[in-house]
Amino acid sequence: MPQHKAELLMPAGSLTKLKVAILYGADAVYLGTPDMSLRTKSDFSLEDVMEGLEFVRKHNKRAYLTLNLFSHNKDIDKLSVFLDTIRQVKPDGLIVADPGVFEYVKEYAPELELHVSTQANVCSWLSVKFWEKQGASLCVLAREVSFNELREIRQKCPNIKLEAFIHGAMCMTYSGRCLLSNFMTERGANQGNCAHNCRWNYKLHLQLKDGTRKELSLTPENIELFDFLLEEGFRPGEFMPFEEDGRGSYIMNSRDLCLMPKLDEYLKLGIDSLKVEGRNKGPYYAAVVARAYRRAIDAWYENPEKWCYKKYMQELYTVPNRGYSLAFHDGRLTNLSHSYDDSTSGSEWEFAGLVTKWDADSFCILPKNRLQKGDVLEFVSPNSGNNILLRMYEFIDAKNGRVSDAVHAGRQTEIRIPFSLFNYDDPNLLREILPPYTVIRKEKFLTNRQQTKISLDRASQNLELGRTNEECYQTKKQQLQDSIDNEDTTKKRTRSPRQGVEGCCGRGCNGCLIFLHDPAYAKARELLSKKKMGEKLTYNAITTS
Repeated sequence: MPQHKAELLMPAGSLTKLKVAILYGADAVYLGTPDMSLRTKSDFSLEDVMEGLEFVRKHNKRAYLTLNLFSHNKDIDKLSVFLDTIRQVKPDGLIVADPGVFEYVKEYAPELELHVSTQANVCSWLSVKFWEKQGASLCVLAREVSFNELREIRQKCPNIKLEAFIHGAMCMTYSGRCLLSNFMTERGANQGNCAHNCRWNYKLHLQLKDGTRKELSLTPENIELFDFLLEEGFRPGEFMPFEEDGRGSYIMNSRDLCLMPKLDEYLKLGIDSLKVEGRNKGPYYAAVVARAYRRAIDAWYENPEKWCYKKYMQELYTVPNRGYSLAFHDGRLTNLSHSYDDSTSGSEWEFAGLVTKWDADSFCILPKNRLQKGDVLEFVSPNSGNNILLRMYEFIDAKNGRVSDAVHAGRQTEIRIPFSLFNYDDPNLLREILPPYTVIRKEKFLTNRQQTKISLDRASQNLELGRTNEECYQTKKQQLQDSIDNEDTTKKRTRSPRQGVEGCCGRGCNGCLIFLHDPAYAKARELLSKKKMGEKLTYNAITTS
């Protein structure tokens, strides 16, 4: 077992996301301002960075700043000013990709610890040794490095810290050096402004011999005559479908990286930093992903022999994703690393809101999606292993006290939730469990197409892990195609049965009036009183009461 504990490194695209990531278990965060890093969509001002680092240090965590652009001549004059700013901030490390910038920082700010960015495309132990000799204290390895390669790098480079990506979106040109965006939209991917062209839909057209171009119209009369397949020169005989729905085709759409099923291997190897991608994702992503990996890492160090990834994966499924894949972990990509059917992110859950502040007898939340009467809110505590469920019957405007049956997120209206709605005797305990920046989720209403897409993504991951067979996967693919062909966007449903605002959903919510008072649930209430705070009842305990 390694002598030191691996660091969980989370992205911070804004001050709020930084605080959420730290509260939910990150050991460190990485962040940048829009001007001199691959962070053109960053919400950080210099003042935000200063406040963020103060928050990080208050919690005895670490923060790394990014200076990982590939510099053009126009950027060089800004370096001295940028370094003067960085010296004021005093980060725990500076992430750099450009060798010229690396040398510049060494000369003009030798006190700064230097980390080599994934943009530098470090794929071998030879490259790691090169950067070590230049003075780097850590190398972020490229995403296309396989686990066997990583093992060899660790063996040959024991004296430099290594960082590997374990979760997040993947890039079609996986090392991040892509020119698609430059050519198609004049937005530089290597300058932090990628348009994500690989996620776009593409339509098939025909060019006639006279040079005219026409769209190939597929009709009920001719559609059965065609199958469009792609074959790569290096994978002869492996045909990838070029399929098109009403929005187009997705021939370059990669699934998201998720190495939770292999996390124990990285911990055994002694990787110093485990990195999560997602600087443009929201606070809900930062909270849930950080909490899942935090608990998985801690559980492995506590008892590696009995460690199992499955319960932590269940939590990651609640985050919108494009389907999970091991990507390059085993070396060679398979067709399961890409989704040719749909490029959308999906989940059976959605971000409901964020706890903003507490007062004497209530707290406020800022809704992030529409809330309506009957919704069950799940408070995902950063400080407790158990979440708290509360069915909402009305919403109180925190400013004017007006009561309504629904609230819309776009209005930025804070909602006040009285402490009395919870089955807790000690308000201080509840305040500790649900501090400001606690995220809240709820089940999402999904169309049949969205449900089948999620089911296909799970089947794809299980097939990659050897937990299902090809027949099951193909069945799921056909179900998705059938749902696309017969799409009805008017019909939506949630993951669990919804019996109306006066019915019990069977999950043992502390705030559900039906559960608390209906004689039908007397036995369930008795069982719940004997469980740990927040521990849920089983379905049988509810239904047999």
